Amino acid sequence: MSEARMLEIIFPANTNNLGTAFGGYILSLMDKAASIAAVRHCRKTVVTVSMDTVTFHVPIKVGDAVNLYAQVVKVGRTSMHIQVDVHKENLATAEQVLATSGRFVFVALDAEGKPTPVPPLDHVHD
Repeated sequence: MSEARMLEIIFPANTNNLGTAFGGYILSLMDKAASIAAVRHCRKTVVTVSMDTVTFHVPIKVGDAVNLYAQVVKVGRTSMHIQVDVHKENLATAEQVLATSGRFVFVALDAEGKPTPVPPLDHVHD
């Protein structure tokens, strides 16, 4: 399984003076979901190498739920590219909208902290 799903709710402590989620908070949730997808793919320790093409499409407000979906979409010898999409959900109306999307790159590490090979994308875990 080379994917991960997470659900969070946005509280005032994670927002700015406009009542919308801090971009850094959303990025941290995305990084967490991406790391889970990466570990599920390779079953090794992973580290974030880069966050590429992160786009904030619409603001996320206090009280919105955020549904994060992360999926490994490409692998190299030691690296994995993970697409993360964040949909905001108005819990009162059930309306969902793509709020943020981005691509993350992770590298797998061995016990000595050195890059180590990862399985191909079509690899299936039991």
